[in-house]
Amino acid sequence: MKKLLASIVPLALAAIIGAGPASAAEQTGGTPHYPINHLREIDWSFAGPFGTFDKGQLQRGLKVYTEVCAACHSMNLVAFRTLEHLGYSEEQLKTLAGNYEVEDGPNADGDMFTRAAVLSDHFPSPFANEEAAAASNNGAAPPDFSLLAKARYVERGFPQFILDIFTGYNESGPNYIYSLLTGYQEPPHGVEVAEGSHYNPYFIAGPTLAMAPPLSDGQVTYDDGSVETVDQYAKDVAAFMMWAAEPHMEERKRTGFMVILFLAIFSSLMYLTKKAVYSSKGH
Repeated sequence: MKKLLASIVPLALAAIIGAGPASAAEQTGGTPHYPINHLREIDWSFAGPFGTFDKGQLQRGLKVYTEVCAACHSMNLVAFRTLEHLGYSEEQLKTLAGNYEVEDGPNADGDMFTRAAVLSDHFPSPFANEEAAAASNNGAAPPDFSLLAKARYVERGFPQFILDIFTGYNESGPNYIYSLLTGYQEPPHGVEVAEGSHYNPYFIAGPTLAMAPPLSDGQVTYDDGSVETVDQYAKDVAAFMMWAAEPHMEERKRTGFMVILFLAIFSSLMYLTKKAVYSSKGH
């Protein structure tokens, strides 16, 4: 019984004080859970029931994606024409699309061919297939960016995850992406990292990942004068990926607010009607 309590108490304390789940498990000799560190939480403009996207940030995030991330990651569910919602003109989008080549066909001879992308096309993959993507990236095919900000959901633990149900918290994906991009560090003493992998305590599938740190200060030049740091790049591309995953989020929030307002008014009217009916019966 004493041994059982000795193994349970550290885990309980870790949960109460917010220690990393993997660290607590490692201390007791158990199997660690990932991510090792809790996510860094950012004050996003789109957070909350009335949050909206910052178009300037989304444009910067697109720039980071096209100049850095697109070399490895596809975004095949996002069409070039949808970027008009970020504030671009049709001519600007045609120029952007023209920088990409897509496969089309077959032609009159039955052959496939490549051509410059047009507005109706989607962001193409930089690799011919998933096998080629894996072969070029240490055996791990880079995931598509289209829905990644919604797919990478990390629960915040008790009691936050209960509150998240009522507050509409949906920033876990952007927080994860930001934490991962800014979380590369030297491994702790005694932790061995396999060749070709990189230590990152915010990675959701283990302590290391095949992707090398993709961002560095001054790597992307911003036209609006924003600071050109890894921290800013990570915030901007994470916000852009959130828009890519849910481009109609603002409309959804407006619709949800109107529905709740309607239900509140309707419920009040029904209550007053019920009260009036039963009051008249009493006389």
